[in-house]
Amino acid sequence: MTATTLPGTRVRRRARRDAKSRNPLLYVAALVVVALSLGPVLVGVIGGFRTNAQLAEDPAGLPDPWVLDNYLNVITGAEFWRYTLNSTAIALITTGLVVLLGVMAAYPLARYRFRGREALFTIFVMGLLFPATVAIIPLFIIVTRDLGLGNTWWGVALPQAAFALPLTVVILRPFLAAIPTEIEEAALLDGASRLGFFWRILLPLSGPGMVTVGVLAFVTSWNNYMLPLLLLQDRMRTLPLGVADFSSEHAADIAGVYAFTTLAMIPALVFFLAMQKRIVNGLQGAVKG
Repeated sequence: MTATTLPGTRVRRRARRDAKSRNPLLYVAALVVVALSLGPVLVGVIGGFRTNAQLAEDPAGLPDPWVLDNYLNVITGAEFWRYTLNSTAIALITTGLVVLLGVMAAYPLARYRFRGREALFTIFVMGLLFPATVAIIPLFIIVTRDLGLGNTWWGVALPQAAFALPLTVVILRPFLAAIPTEIEEAALLDGASRLGFFWRILLPLSGPGMVTVGVLAFVTSWNNYMLPLLLLQDRMRTLPLGVADFSSEHAADIAGVYAFTTLAMIPALVFFLAMQKRIVNGLQGAVKG
């Protein structure tokens, strides 16, 4: 009797799950979330193709005609590219430090057994609860007075990498631990040292996880506002600061502000969308580990 009723029970449960997944309220809720998320972005993108007169006459209308001058003025301006260079350099330095130091910290926590290992990992986990805004004043003193890195790329990249390390270690540790120990034993039998195994075998195998933390570090650095605002001045300012400066200097040029803001979003957005599948694969590997 059990053998005959269990399949029927599974079928009924599967039918109920399918009915719930086809619930129109779920699709309506999803559409509302998408509209709330993409609505402001679309308003900014379309607003950049309008003139200030069109915006004043009909703030919610479509461009008539479509105007490219706002985007061309931003692209041909030197300020935009200077801000972009600073943001790109800081983001690349931060990403390199996060990936390199993160995988080196996660490797012993994942592959070695020693006293205090879990306590050390707990410290990294607790770092996720420590907001950067709490350490703004000490960071300013350390970076500018003690390290002498005020108003430099490295002065911003080093603190950003430090605050990104806890999440990096948390993601990479289970990913590295999931790599079979048989591979390491075979490499050691073939004469490879532990350091050689780390550089030649472990790093290539942990590529998806490293890509994941690298993309997250890059996008976070690109969008960071507080640290650059505190540590950078004049020509060293990043793109988020450039958006704020442009909005203040050209407060009457609403269409130009829309265009500048839209172009500032594009690099990080395109980079994130291009690496989306790799991020998902890396997170799945971390969860399985």
